[in-house]
Amino acid sequence: MLKIGSIVWGVKDVARAVEFWGQALNYAPLREPSDDWAILVPKEGWGQQMAITLVTSDPKDHQRHHLDLYAADQEAEVDRLLSLGAGRVDWTYPEGADYVVLADPDGNRFCVVKKTIR
Repeated sequence: MLKIGSIVWGVKDVARAVEFWGQALNYAPLREPSDDWAILVPKEGWGQQMAITLVTSDPKDHQRHHLDLYAADQEAEVDRLLSLGAGRVDWTYPEGADYVVLADPDGNRFCVVKKTIR
């Protein structure tokens, strides 16, 4: 079973994006943002988490937004998604990475993150 864990938004100014999206969506940082990363959640009630990450790419030339899909059984979900037509992406992973980068049949990238789902 997969669950959308985060909508990941690539920006050139994390602080500005936190301010804008926080006000636009009535969200607040889950914890203190860093210069290159922040997680926003609804101030009230339930809603989708939004992760904001620093990027250097231009939105006209490079995909800057993607979904993080949480999976309790990451390996099984990756295999299932590959059987549905997803493709593996050539990616350099940091040591201990808890995610796998895939692309949908149209080439849009997304991550499958090993995470306990509640």
